[in-house]
Amino acid sequence: MSATSQEAAAGNEQVVEFAIGGMTCAACSTRLEKVLNRQPGMQANVNLAAERARVRLAAGVEAAAVVAAVAKAGFSATPVDAGTREREKAAKQAAYAQELRQFWIAAALTLPLVLQMLWMFPADGHGHAELPRWLQLALATPVQFWIGWRFYDGAWKALRGGGANMDVLVALGTTMAWLLSAVVTLFGLDEHVYFEGGAAVITLVLLGKLLEARAKARTSEAIEALIRLQPKTARVRREQDGAVVWRELPVEALMPGDVFLVRPGEAVPVDGEVVDGASSVNEAMLTGESMPVGKAPGDRVFAATHNGEGALTCRATGVGEQTLLAGIIRLVGEAQGSKAPVQRLADQISGIFVPVVCSLALATFVGWWLAGAGFATALVNAVAVLVIACPCALGLATPTAIMVGTGQGARAGVLVRNAEALERAEKIKVLALDKTGTLTCGEPQLTDLLPRAESSDAVLALAAALEQSSEHPLARAILHHFTVDRKNPQFLPVRDFRALPGHGVEARVTTPSGERQLRLGSPVWLGLADDPEVKRLQQMGKTVVVLAEWPGAQSVAESATESAALQAAANQVEANPAAAGPTVLGVLAIADALRPTSRAAVARLRAQGIRVVMLTGDQALTAAAIAAEAGVDEFRAGILPGDKASAIGELRAAAQAMDAKALVAMVGDGINDAPALAAADVGFAMGAGSDAAVEAADLTLIRSDLHGLADAIDLSRATLGKIRQNLFFAFIYNVLGIPAAAFGLLNPVIAGAAMAASSVSVVSNSLLLKRWRAGR
Repeated sequence: MSATSQEAAAGNEQVVEFAIGGMTCAACSTRLEKVLNRQPGMQANVNLAAERARVRLAAGVEAAAVVAAVAKAGFSATPVDAGTREREKAAKQAAYAQELRQFWIAAALTLPLVLQMLWMFPADGHGHAELPRWLQLALATPVQFWIGWRFYDGAWKALRGGGANMDVLVALGTTMAWLLSAVVTLFGLDEHVYFEGGAAVITLVLLGKLLEARAKARTSEAIEALIRLQPKTARVRREQDGAVVWRELPVEALMPGDVFLVRPGEAVPVDGEVVDGASSVNEAMLTGESMPVGKAPGDRVFAATHNGEGALTCRATGVGEQTLLAGIIRLVGEAQGSKAPVQRLADQISGIFVPVVCSLALATFVGWWLAGAGFATALVNAVAVLVIACPCALGLATPTAIMVGTGQGARAGVLVRNAEALERAEKIKVLALDKTGTLTCGEPQLTDLLPRAESSDAVLALAAALEQSSEHPLARAILHHFTVDRKNPQFLPVRDFRALPGHGVEARVTTPSGERQLRLGSPVWLGLADDPEVKRLQQMGKTVVVLAEWPGAQSVAESATESAALQAAANQVEANPAAAGPTVLGVLAIADALRPTSRAAVARLRAQGIRVVMLTGDQALTAAAIAAEAGVDEFRAGILPGDKASAIGELRAAAQAMDAKALVAMVGDGINDAPALAAADVGFAMGAGSDAAVEAADLTLIRSDLHGLADAIDLSRATLGKIRQNLFFAFIYNVLGIPAAAFGLLNPVIAGAAMAASSVSVVSNSLLLKRWRAGR
């Protein structure tokens, strides 16, 4: 199975992506989607702009069955694999070159026919400037049946498959004009001929297709740019005859665990972890962050990011389809191929559009003929109706905007899972924020160190000695602070270490001045619960620990048994520890610090008219402090992980009581946030969060910055605005154009030009989304 095939969540289903050839308008994609969905065991989504079909196959259904069904419908299908993009690009370039040659030939043959309308040739006996009719027949016939053969071929395949498309309209209209003119010429009838009409329509439609193809190619530039960023080779460490050598190998040859070298100025070939060296890496292409990120041993690096001034030796952790870049390309491709709910109306109209237009053309012909206008006039007006009513613009309105919008999102570090999520993001009225790892950094940090009976350095060294054997998050914060600026941190020796859950730790620490009995733990345990400085720090939402010494006191660890030790600790908590004569050496405050950008991001969200609510399991005092610091007016504290989904439901009910269309979004980063993310109307996951959160979310913020949330909502609004504009242009074009043609106000040549312009204008309007920029 191809690289883009995926095992579905249920049973042995699989999702396979196919490159589709032969689609010319929205009626084609709509009909093909219906054909595939009627097949047993198939669920398809066909995208005209991307020329892709994503098909969910039930267990036992092979990809070959899809290819056969597509071929029967008059199109071609090829399963997408790792090399499909390059092959498809080469094939499109070759087809474009051939169509460009045909267009110039058609233009050369059509130009004399059109110029005669400008009175550039001698007048004939009827006082009308025109070429000899035999010459007009000779010029128009190759354009009609050679250059225009593609329309006959497409029309036949569509009709054979039980549908109709743009090719039917063009082939029918131009053939009627050519046939009437040919009969008049061959039989020498005294009637006007319309060779220029059919030839000009075909030439202009070809021109429109060429311009449309160029514009559509630009809609996928975001993915192409990402693909080009990854280097083709890597310097990989290998052992040869007992010696280490560095070999230049193709990126595809790397395996997880391989050690590779990234020299200054080079791009990182695959995802990995730094094992040696220090440098700064520009990750803007993944995260949108313009400032380089410092890298040292233990830090992660990602494929296609750009190394700065230092050399990095890294160990590969993700290669091939397992890199972050490959995941981004895959997600963006899936999003670009998906359909937004707003497209359903366009699809429904496209499905019946061509038969309705044919009926209107027939009614136009009959009406003019019965009105006494003559056969030729009636036919010309009917042809104008057929030509102007191309449904191309209608089919391109939504997918082109989605393709550009999701590509721009990827550049800004916002990954959109599907078009429906992008559309829903526009309607968000309430946003529930998880605190830890979302508003905050997710890593406790030592924020305050208040020495009492020792210096700051001594307090930190003693606290680090006590915590060096602990796995508690608060211990990690103290240890990180102690080691961050020390290349080879030296810990003081300890013995008789004991951790008392809920209270703290104690041990005997050997210092240059002798052995000391120390305890590090909660203010309650160490008798400082009412200390003014402790209270002040706690009111700021920080966790406070106290370092104290009991000279000559018996260690709890010296009690005979574990139960006796716990009982001794309990007795000490109940009694007044201060009476035992402890010496408070220092007070340390630890907090999960607010992300530097959180307050500004919350302000942006509120400016967008979104009500921001913080959900946290913390106590109310801590929650209030963090909410105030972040600029969040509303919060819910003490919420257990399993209750977050219920909180989302309550927020939705309250919001929809005031606005039935209001949606509630949730942003989180942890496994415990996954149920709430799934329960929300729109789920956002922080990119550095757990895989479960990312899988449950509709959008992922790679940069782990809440500004990305505001960017995603802004992008959603911009994209939906373009879609509405495109649909308006497409509908108004037909609403005004068809009646004008039916009432004889449009020449078929003008109708053909307008039809070509409509598709190009819709795609060009979508490309204006490239001006969108993430706001910071």
